[in-house]
Amino acid sequence: MAVCARLCGVGPVRGCRRRGAQRKGTSGDSSEPDTDPEEGGGCDGGGGGGEEASEDEAREERIEGPTPRRAPLSLLELPPELLVQIFGSLPGPDLPSLARVCTAFHRLLRTDTIWRRRCKEEYGVCENLRKLEITGVSCRDVYAKLLHRYRHILGLWQPDIGPYGGLLNVVVDGLFIIGWMYLPPHDPHVDDPMRFKPLFRIHLMERKSATVECMYGHKGPHSGHIQIVKRDEFSTKCNQTDHHRMSGGRQEEFRTWLREEWGRTLEDIFHEHMQELILMKFIYTSQYDNCLTYRRIYLPPQSPDDLIEPGLFKGTYGSHGLEIVMLSFHGKKAKGTKITGDPNIPAGQQTVEIDLAHPIRLPDIESLSNFSELSRIVLEVEERVRREQQQQQQEEEGVQGEKGQEEVLQPGAAVPEGDGAEAPEEEEGAVAAQTPSPCPFVLPGGIASRNEDYPRTCRACFYGTGLIAGHGFTSPERTPGVFVLFDNDRFGFIWLELQSFSLYSRIKVSFQNAEAPSQDAFDEMLKNIQLLTS
Repeated sequence: MAVCARLCGVGPVRGCRRRGAQRKGTSGDSSEPDTDPEEGGGCDGGGGGGEEASEDEAREERIEGPTPRRAPLSLLELPPELLVQIFGSLPGPDLPSLARVCTAFHRLLRTDTIWRRRCKEEYGVCENLRKLEITGVSCRDVYAKLLHRYRHILGLWQPDIGPYGGLLNVVVDGLFIIGWMYLPPHDPHVDDPMRFKPLFRIHLMERKSATVECMYGHKGPHSGHIQIVKRDEFSTKCNQTDHHRMSGGRQEEFRTWLREEWGRTLEDIFHEHMQELILMKFIYTSQYDNCLTYRRIYLPPQSPDDLIEPGLFKGTYGSHGLEIVMLSFHGKKAKGTKITGDPNIPAGQQTVEIDLAHPIRLPDIESLSNFSELSRIVLEVEERVRREQQQQQQEEEGVQGEKGQEEVLQPGAAVPEGDGAEAPEEEEGAVAAQTPSPCPFVLPGGIASRNEDYPRTCRACFYGTGLIAGHGFTSPERTPGVFVLFDNDRFGFIWLELQSFSLYSRIKVSFQNAEAPSQDAFDEMLKNIQLLTS
């Protein structure tokens, strides 16, 4: 408390006996020097001698001139404009505690300059906040009742829309907090930019509290509600769902949705199965009326050893159209997790898994165009991986002996004496396959692709597995395939059993407040969103 009193100037300024004696000798004050018992009685070590020190200081003052003006002993002795600069550099959540220290601090912390700086530095608000004075709303109100209150919903979220999922980005946009739903481009143009539309917004129209508005539908903003369930989960509710209805009824709503979602009319889609899937999605998603629960998702952490930069990609999924996939790296494995999904493989499931320890050396272009040749190569690698997994399981159970430990260099086959030098050559080949040396690439005959405009050169290929299932995520199984790395922003996957090809392109959007706190937190997030649809 003594230290706090000295800083704030709200109590007696305690000093040592030497300082008290100096004040007595120079100002003629006859009061007793203020000493702090916890400081051992002052600077004289508790042995007296104050009068002798005072005489010595008087002689020094006559010789050297008057003593310079002392430094401020309290923050309150600083100019108010300097205190405003100091307080404005402190984190906003700490300022309420500072305001309780004393009346002077409380009065200074109502200065809008301080809160204008916190709004800009912590939330990126670059608007001219002085305009708010016209409405009677202060920068302090904006910070406390809008930005700080709703800070937990900033970032990336996945809505709980059954198997379809989605990608919501909540950002500070001017003097609003807006939830933007990000949509893939129209099928099959994976290289086109993402589309987005607002689902809700929050702003401060008066000093009392922030206003939540639903932006769903085509009749403008209307009353809504947001409930923060917990730190990583919140829900939205529309209070006026009649604003979502159109004068032409459900048919007009469907035609409008179809143009926005697919960029075409139902008559333009000749595939009957695709028409059924589109109708099913409209009926399922429209029933929510923007009353949704959202769960936080993180962008994958990046490591120097990653094959490419991890992140979000948009990819082709046959009759289901374009979907959003998150590519992340986990040691010798890479995973593609669905952020949006479909009735077969719902959002949250791991659509592809890449085994970076097993590169595939593709044949020449003439042989590659033969699907049977590519299938033979991939199935050989699959058998090798199966043997390795079986051997690893035996070792974990303690069945395998020294012979098994030697065979780990050459899984599934004994290594004759003198042939051990071949193992390093195989390892070097694996490393070389990961280096960015483009080689010609062409899809084998018989492989279906939604997008024929895929790159004709690739940097590397790896063995992988893709998840396939029946409608309603029935009988899911992992089947072999080929992961094809084209460049840092594009990759593909060949599904052998389906004889189809998916092309993925990076989503080039700078998302804020989406970094994972740690690798463990990211792994936990992946596990949670997968369990929700399992």
